[in-house]
Amino acid sequence: MKEVWKGNIVHAPRLKELEVLEGGYLVLEDGIICGVYQNLPEEYRDLPCRDHGNRLILQSFADMHLHAPQYPMLGMGMDLPLLDWLQTYTFVTEARFADTEYARNVYSALARELIDNGTTRVCMFSSLHTDATWVLMEELEKAGVTGYVGKVNMDRNGLPGVLQETAEESVSETLRWLEGCHFQHIKPILTPRFTPSCSDALMAALGDLARERGLYVQSHLSENTGEIQLVGQLHPDCREYWETYEKYGLWKDHTLMAHCVHSSPRERQAMKDAGVVAVHCADSNVNICSGICQVRQLLDEGVWVVLGSDIAGGAQLPMNQVITASIRASKTRRIMDGSDFLTVAEGYYLGTTAGHRYFGAGAGFAPGDALHALVVDDSDMPQAAAELNPVQRLERLLYRMQPHHIREVWSQGRCVHSRDE
Repeated sequence: MKEVWKGNIVHAPRLKELEVLEGGYLVLEDGIICGVYQNLPEEYRDLPCRDHGNRLILQSFADMHLHAPQYPMLGMGMDLPLLDWLQTYTFVTEARFADTEYARNVYSALARELIDNGTTRVCMFSSLHTDATWVLMEELEKAGVTGYVGKVNMDRNGLPGVLQETAEESVSETLRWLEGCHFQHIKPILTPRFTPSCSDALMAALGDLARERGLYVQSHLSENTGEIQLVGQLHPDCREYWETYEKYGLWKDHTLMAHCVHSSPRERQAMKDAGVVAVHCADSNVNICSGICQVRQLLDEGVWVVLGSDIAGGAQLPMNQVITASIRASKTRRIMDGSDFLTVAEGYYLGTTAGHRYFGAGAGFAPGDALHALVVDDSDMPQAAAELNPVQRLERLLYRMQPHHIREVWSQGRCVHSRDE
């Protein structure tokens, strides 16, 4: 069925520029975008019209890096550097997901909170537990979240007897997990935790799987100086961190690499050349004192950059907060080295369009795409919305939006959440 939406449409078809259609129109057919117009074409004027009044129609968010089993420890352990934080907090927490009932309780709450805050697409790490990973995928599917989930692989530098598997177990369980992935909107992605957690044999096996089955890959890269030193000790034949993935076939188009805080010019060029995606996780980088990513440099050099909450290193799950954390981090770099900081338009683009592109979407509300959108009501904010233009309202919402402002959430052309019912 075709229908028309009317409202204040704000989307980001390009990095540096918002497109605003005040009192504009969005034409849909069975949840697929037919077009976005300031003035409704004559051919659509007899269609049913949903008038959203003064509300904003925005793109939904894409969280391209988060650790689902760390959701219970969100906001904890912020006084430790990365490697100590993993051993003290993370691995102990993730070990609890051997219990699928516990996993169900946690993951159903996580999925609901993602939708409540307008995140409809994700790339997500599970734990090493196959059954709990299926539970996670089921709960995301039920809530209306779409995207990729990976069973984590780790056969060294974990917690032996608590959270670690052998290379043989890791490969066997990964195969079992892949055979059980029959979900419509949540797909598998190979997930070596990071080079220090995976032996050469395991990395080689995952590289073979990626090639044979055409699977995407996600991991971590150059987050922390201590981590980089450890990688150098484990792989003395590699000049730089990224080569530890490349030599096993894991460094390829659409590979997601979280952080990239300390990526060298050569590493950044290798990312661009291979089509590897940098996932900027500003809040986590500050919380664990990893550093301030050179996002402007990555963008200027043509690297594909997206945003991630990286819970629980990041302590902010709502992506509007992740966007503003990224803007603030870029301003810190401005103070440090004079580089240009991210504008509101750029931050919104990175938290929406740049991530949606990973799933094959076009630019902004692109014709032919399934609708991923939010209908937002900011009428309870102190300064009346009527006194502000849509761009000013968007900026205020990125900094101040709460779940109750999000009246509807649309994911893959379906309404998955409504506060107006």
